[in-house]
Amino acid sequence: MNETLKRAISGAVYILLLISSILYSNESFFILFGIFLLISVYEFCALVQLKKIIPMLFAFIFYGGITLVCFYKKVTEYLLSSIINKQYTINIDSNLLYQILLGITLLTAIKCIHFLFTDSIQKISAPAKIIYLLGYIILPFFFITKISFGVKEYNPKIIIGLFILIWTNDTFAYIVGKSIGKHKLLERISPKKTIEGFVGGILFAVLAGYLISKYYIQASPAYLDKSILIWTIIAIIVGFIGTIGDLIESKFKRVASVKDSGKIMPGHGGILDRLDSVIFVAPFVYLFYQILYYVS
Repeated sequence: MNETLKRAISGAVYILLLISSILYSNESFFILFGIFLLISVYEFCALVQLKKIIPMLFAFIFYGGITLVCFYKKVTEYLLSSIINKQYTINIDSNLLYQILLGITLLTAIKCIHFLFTDSIQKISAPAKIIYLLGYIILPFFFITKISFGVKEYNPKIIIGLFILIWTNDTFAYIVGKSIGKHKLLERISPKKTIEGFVGGILFAVLAGYLISKYYIQASPAYLDKSILIWTIIAIIVGFIGTIGDLIESKFKRVASVKDSGKIMPGHGGILDRLDSVIFVAPFVYLFYQILYYVS
């Protein structure tokens, strides 16, 4: 089969599966990203040469447990009360849990950025592998699901809008970079990325953010300006932080001396190759939402 056709078919299947699971229900969304998490853990363990069974088992239990605690809080509290002592009521402080997990994830993100810009790193230590596995791979999947709820309830438009911004940024960064790109962004990590492509991707992502807020989210006239501003800022976060996430995954692959994180998607590589931007962006978008909430 022609490589371009193979890439187009696998990409279309991926997008169809992603969009349909997001739109069908929050449960189908949780399940799909739980599967994506397990595959990503498998691929990352292969990249950094970790044994795969225990990390995958931990990811499964952790993701399932956090999902129950955060999204099905009353059910979890009832089950725990029944198991421990029916006379006592257990209250889970989910907000404190969110803050702790966000803090761990953001600290790991800083470590990842240091890893990206440190030329001398040729081998990743065993403790660093565990830190990256938890804070760079596992925890961001929780924030991907968390931001889909916006302020109150599950809103598929939020997560679909986020993916549209990421796809727009990636697509136009490639188009602009290939057309007029002359100055390399970080050649030693990703030789094809250019500064012109980086700027072009952000500009088109901002345009996409404007269109999403006005025609897809469809905020009421009283909140339209605020919605446009919010999605413009999210687009800038996606363009800037998403590119860093892409480069960080490229650095892991360079250290491992491989082209792709996996082979599950013909023509595209692995699931981690497709989600490298969103897993790095999600905690920062969630942080932005928290800042908005407290300011407002």
